[in-house]
Amino acid sequence: MHEYDLLEIKREIVEGRALSIKTNNLVSALSADVKSISKRQIGYERRMTLHSTAAYVVTVLVILGLSKVALDAQVGLVRSEAEQQKARLAALEKEVKAAEQKTEKRNVAMREASALYDLITSRDDKAILEKIPSALSLELSPIERKVFEEAGRRARHNISVASYQAGVEHLAKGRYHEASIALRDAIDLEYDSPFTPSAMYQLARAFRALGEQKRAIPLLMTLTESGASAEVQDEATLLLAECQIDAELYSDAKVTLRQFLRRFEKSPLRLEARQKLSELELKH
Repeated sequence: MHEYDLLEIKREIVEGRALSIKTNNLVSALSADVKSISKRQIGYERRMTLHSTAAYVVTVLVILGLSKVALDAQVGLVRSEAEQQKARLAALEKEVKAAEQKTEKRNVAMREASALYDLITSRDDKAILEKIPSALSLELSPIERKVFEEAGRRARHNISVASYQAGVEHLAKGRYHEASIALRDAIDLEYDSPFTPSAMYQLARAFRALGEQKRAIPLLMTLTESGASAEVQDEATLLLAECQIDAELYSDAKVTLRQFLRRFEKSPLRLEARQKLSELELKH
């Protein structure tokens, strides 16, 4: 074998070894790359699994949240409807109760009205006057109210007249205390009555007879005012002067008597008034 052939063989052997080394190096590099890719793939798969799990959990939580919101809304709607139904039921119960109370009041009013009608028929004025205030506070029809008010006025007038007549009778018989009570009742019952000025005058007479001039004087001063009834003005003015004299109000009595003489020129009591004034001027 020639030397050239040996060198060629050696060169091929060297190249084969070099190629083998390169191949081994490439295999090693490829193995490393595969391992690196495998690790990255495993990490990616883990991240994907984690992301998928997180996404699943988030999705479940969102669904649960939306479900809760929807459920709460439904529950709120049901509760709202229940509250409305409860309010309507309470309103209906209140209306029913009010209607029952109104019916009961009306029934009571009818019973009271019936009893009062019986009293009006019997003409028991005192009982009528006692029952009228409570009857007028009931649920009455306008006609019933008008009838009862008129009955009350009539009963008050009748009792007032009876008290006035009783007072005058007591006064005539010298029962001054009883007269003062009866006349005061007559005035209190019907102050705007046509006989009220006369009742006040008679009451002042009773007070004077009882020695209560201080109670008589205000009544008489009311009767002597310019707007008072002219029927008893002259008598009331003279009685006022007499009460003032009794109470030792001599200056006031003089003034009252002078006013009497100026105002009542045609009074039959004028001479008596002049005599009393002359006596006062001489003594006081």
